[in-house]
Amino acid sequence: QVQLVESGGGLVQAGGSLRLSCAASGRIFGSYAMGWFRQPPGKEREFVGRISWSGTTTTYADSVKGRFTISRDNAKNTVYLQMSSLKPEDTAVYFCTAGGTTYSPTFWGQGTQVTVSS
Repeated sequence: QVQLVESGGGLVQAGGSLRLSCAASGRIFGSYAMGWFRQPPGKEREFVGRISWSGTTTTYADSVKGRFTISRDNAKNTVYLQMSSLKPEDTAVYFCTAGGTTYSPTFWGQGTQVTVSS
């Protein structure tokens, strides 16, 4: 079992930056691919990005490519989502995920709210 706790959400102006963190429990953190999803208000959850267990491979949704960066520190059992050039349409609850497949992860965090004002 893996428990995930996100932090770092908040209110930011358009064009600004924000970094989300996800702290994971369990000694096997380093064996899981980790990812981020988001759910905009009134919409379905959508894939944001994913990082391999080694951190060498990342995949991003087209909507965030070039603006968002995922990284991980296996020594700290933590994965990060660095968000830059934020847009109002990035407003959503952001979820950290672990394991499973790219679009069907096994474990989910509780989510953290990100609001981008115009």
